Amino acid sequence: MTNSEFPNDEGRVSGKGQAIARGKTFSFFRTLHSAFANSAFVIPLLLSPVASAQDLPRRPDDPVPAQVDTMFDRGLAYLAKNQNQQGCWNDSMGSEPGVVGLCVIAFLAHGEDPNHGMYAGVIAKGLDYILSQQNQTNGYIGNSMYNHGFATLALAEAYGAVDNPKVAPALKKSVELILSAQKRNRSEAWRYTPDSTDADTTVSGCQLVALYAARNAGLPVPDEALKKGLAYMARCRGGDGSYGYTSASGGKPTLTAIGVLCLALAKEKEGKGFQSSLDFLKGQMSYRDRHYPYYFEYYMSQALFHADPETWNEWNTKNIRYLSTIQARDGSWPGNKGQSFNTAGSLLSLALNYRFLPIYEK
Repeated sequence: MTNSEFPNDEGRVSGKGQAIARGKTFSFFRTLHSAFANSAFVIPLLLSPVASAQDLPRRPDDPVPAQVDTMFDRGLAYLAKNQNQQGCWNDSMGSEPGVVGLCVIAFLAHGEDPNHGMYAGVIAKGLDYILSQQNQTNGYIGNSMYNHGFATLALAEAYGAVDNPKVAPALKKSVELILSAQKRNRSEAWRYTPDSTDADTTVSGCQLVALYAARNAGLPVPDEALKKGLAYMARCRGGDGSYGYTSASGGKPTLTAIGVLCLALAKEKEGKGFQSSLDFLKGQMSYRDRHYPYYFEYYMSQALFHADPETWNEWNTKNIRYLSTIQARDGSWPGNKGQSFNTAGSLLSLALNYRFLPIYEK
């Protein structure tokens, strides 16, 4: 990637009320084009904020593994300690609004009270940074559609949970930009900038996930936009169920995980395409993306969680063991993409164990 750009609250659960109900509650992105044209890619996450968290308790016989609690606590403590006064992080990718969005979502996914809890200030500063990066004319956040998509996710998670009146209009603008970019795209999908006329599965998956998050948050998202985006993704699915980067050839596990997630969020899990893609992922249980491992962990975790509980349990056990062996003493995770991104990605791959957010509901 080489580009240089990148409602109404009535009836919503209040931020404080929702937080209490929860209990315990990218320069970087510019490197993705060249890497993913030749290797696998995963676009992190979708969590959705609106439904009241008291509807999503963990069952007494389904406890969070103690090892997950330990890793999560240490990871969040690292992010909180290393956030700067601007609300971002000082590592190589920590100033990208998309990365800041992932960090914010990691706190929300843990059930942290965003208004009165110990990390409320961290969440508030992260959101303020994202808001400061939004173009007030067209709603564009950051310098790429990757950044825009991930930042939109964070706004969707915060909407209705965080006591900040700026979140709602910012989220509305960011969604409108995603929809207008799709209308200008000849593939009826997305790529690097709002004006791109070609598309790929990484950027398109990111925007689809953001749109589902926004819809879950209560914003109007046209069915037609979602259907057209899913249709593009389907055109990039090969006969073996794997998804390619810009076509049905050269399928990769990471791309397939995002494709499965999009279908799961669309509640389209009965078709042959979904099953073939799931079967492909089941054959990749030992795979690790050496270029973008933390994207892969997150997307694989969520795709399998929605698709097949037994397979997710197997994957989750392996993922917990793997991440526990490489977490640094300071609570971060290593890698050349920057510790803020690495740590947020790792935590989000473990967040299915908590299920505080409605997106984790089957």
